[in-house]
Amino acid sequence: MPLLIAAGFVALVAAAILLIQEHGRHSAVVTPISAAADAYAANLPLTGFAMSESSNLAGGKVTYLDGHIANHGANTVTGVTVQVLFRSYTKEVAQNETLAMKIIRMREPYIDVEPVSAAPLKPGDEKDFRLIFDAVSPDWDGAYPEVRIIHVTTK
Repeated sequence: MPLLIAAGFVALVAAAILLIQEHGRHSAVVTPISAAADAYAANLPLTGFAMSESSNLAGGKVTYLDGHIANHGANTVTGVTVQVLFRSYTKEVAQNETLAMKIIRMREPYIDVEPVSAAPLKPGDEKDFRLIFDAVSPDWDGAYPEVRIIHVTTK
């Protein structure tokens, strides 16, 4: 009998976790594919993309998109929001993510990131960044995703 009660409790907790995760997935704000790029984005070229993956403690896979950003404008950038579009083999959008860009603070002993506001991008500055995806659509074609800057905060 105690074993049956414990198994029921574990099943209840697992169901609650799945419901919370599913709710979080559907309640996220999705930026329309046709959203306009920020006017200041022309001053912030994104280059040097590299992708990697790692396993998380829950047995899932985390995908990273690293790159380089430069500020060729006259303002100090304190925040960057990007839209990332993963395409399917049929070139349809398989996944549409909107993320705040994180600057790579240090690389040793592991890669540590911080918000752009913690390390503002002054005019003429260049920094490496990392975008983190907890899950990527199984329909993704494996090619580099499209990355567009859709919002920039400056001072």
